[in-house]
Amino acid sequence: MVIKICETIQSIRDEIKNRKRKDIDALVTFVPTMGYLHRGHITLVDVAKRDGQIVVVSIFVNPTQFGPTEDLAAYPRDIENDVRLLNEACPNAILFLPSSKEMYPSGVVNLSDATTATYVDVGSMTTVREGIARPGHFRGVATVVTKLVNIVQPDIMYLGQKDAMQCVCLKKCFQDLNNPTRVVIVDTVREPSGLAMSSRNSYLTESERLDASLIYRSMKEVASVYRTLSVEQLQEQLTTKITSNPKMVVEYISVANGSTGSELSPSLDSIPPQSIISLAVFFNGQNRKTRLIDVLIL
Repeated sequence: MVIKICETIQSIRDEIKNRKRKDIDALVTFVPTMGYLHRGHITLVDVAKRDGQIVVVSIFVNPTQFGPTEDLAAYPRDIENDVRLLNEACPNAILFLPSSKEMYPSGVVNLSDATTATYVDVGSMTTVREGIARPGHFRGVATVVTKLVNIVQPDIMYLGQKDAMQCVCLKKCFQDLNNPTRVVIVDTVREPSGLAMSSRNSYLTESERLDASLIYRSMKEVASVYRTLSVEQLQEQLTTKITSNPKMVVEYISVANGSTGSELSPSLDSIPPQSIISLAVFFNGQNRKTRLIDVLIL
């Protein structure tokens, strides 16, 4: 058996309907991705396969979540390998592989176009550090995932914890819009060095990946003493540790409420358990500057 590939909204709806007809109680589980799959994605697929009988994976590099200076055109793509990995992991899965025209029939092709179309704006996310660093990003994410869930209508959707603020954004979005789909957050999958798995790691050489593992090591070191630190002290210590490698530049370090994503005050002397440390770091490699993100739950 090989995965079923659907490229249109009608075809995937028909495929899911046909499978539900054979088993009316079958749960539909859904993993949205931008492709260039790695072990982190496959872990999400494994959990979806464990929980449901109809597994849907989408691959769509969403133009409305990339800013004008970001890497939309260069974002890594390898559909042939993605299909191979999915066939190995879950050969009875459905792969939804839409075009931009299929997803945005009004002709939206980038983030600025989204202002002229219907979109989903999770207002509170504009004030979190990732939202400030990437204006309009969460609007693009919330819009495309809302559209995908409207198309697939899954019982459960799976997200990786590495994109912590994205998880907060989408859970709030679904709650506010009364969307019945349950959102399950799966732990971050890491390379042996500790570097969080990401499609963008492909921009780095092997030695650069090892260098970049300093990010997670530094986060763990600071997290081990977080009860003795203020928010500002934690941010300062973490910045110092990461930038001890001159190839790395910290864009931001966020310490936020684990439920709402709202930033904790830098002057806060006592950081509550379950707070989220999230960050973005630019790694100046030999091939290009790569933006890496990571997260740790205290």
